[in-house]
Amino acid sequence: MPSALPVGDAHPYLRAASAGVRHHARALTQQTAPTSADRVHLDVVHAHLTALHQLLDHLAEVTRPPNPAAGRHLATAHTRLWQSAAAVHDAFHLLPAVHETAPDTECHPERLPEGPPVLTICQRHLAASHLVRRKTTPSDLNTPLHGHTTSCSR
Repeated sequence: MPSALPVGDAHPYLRAASAGVRHHARALTQQTAPTSADRVHLDVVHAHLTALHQLLDHLAEVTRPPNPAAGRHLATAHTRLWQSAAAVHDAFHLLPAVHETAPDTECHPERLPEGPPVLTICQRHLAASHLVRRKTTPSDLNTPLHGHTTSCSR
């Protein structure tokens, strides 16, 4: 869904990343034989989610002083994005590796079927979790999104 705001050359990398995600989602829905997610796919999605998580963290920090209400909404989005990244990380470990027959629920970055890349999903998840622990309470992480209202004013 395109934005109603003037775009110009503002944030070209974010626009390109969003376009890439939309293109990938369209391509998946247009496949004649649907395929399930694999570990490589979830690793890439997790990398995208953790990058968005870092971006939202920064935006919440700089928005909160001049606009506290908007900053709180961004902080809530930051928390929900972390919950999404954690769920993708958990799903990654529930998928069987190429050489396994049953899913492995333990985190073993050294046994990734793709080999140990420079930054595995588990290392990335651990690095992001340090940020979460510094800025989010456990009750915030476990609270579902209840009573969240947004008023859209034009």
